[in-house]
Amino acid sequence: MPVVRRLLLAVTVTALAVGAGVALRDSGSPPEEPEATSTPLESFDTTGVAVLRTAFCDRVPDDAVAEALGEEPEDATEHGNGDRIRLAPGVRDRTHEYGCSWSAGGVTASAWVFAPPVPRPVAADLLRRARAPERCAALPDAPAYGDPSVGLVCTTERGREVSFRGLFGDAWLACSLRATGVSAGESVDDSADRTGRWCVAVARAASAEVT
Repeated sequence: MPVVRRLLLAVTVTALAVGAGVALRDSGSPPEEPEATSTPLESFDTTGVAVLRTAFCDRVPDDAVAEALGEEPEDATEHGNGDRIRLAPGVRDRTHEYGCSWSAGGVTASAWVFAPPVPRPVAADLLRRARAPERCAALPDAPAYGDPSVGLVCTTERGREVSFRGLFGDAWLACSLRATGVSAGESVDDSADRTGRWCVAVARAASAEVT
């Protein structure tokens, strides 16, 4: 399968994964959240960020992960370029990206960057496909996360996922927070703010910027 088709498939199955859901622990009550000390996405200029198309997960600060989840992570996974992973229920393939996720209390924080360079026409197609699922809608007045970029909220009966994704030079970077159960009761505005802060930490780590 050509690399470009693999990139488009990765975007499509990521959105489908929201509908399939992931069985995460339901804590029974919302966890007590630490005071946010991170940077809101609307206050972060992504136009000058040079994202690297390489592994970055070990540079994501532990406190950024804990803030995104609302508590310390219980599980963590990481994959690299060429690893064979489960993209969605019944779909496994070799990935052309570097990515990772952390989960706790019904929340999963994820991030990934495509290993191959992404031309702007391909980026435009990736954005179009990301918006395509009926359960997904663009966040109104979403702050820029690269150029071009999009902020999305995808909602099903299982929960909600908020994500930002965009092109940084020739690097396609995406990040998301998915919540199920009690954790999905947060307002969309609050979820978008939390996800935006998480995505700033991801962009800094992926660009090797010191945080």
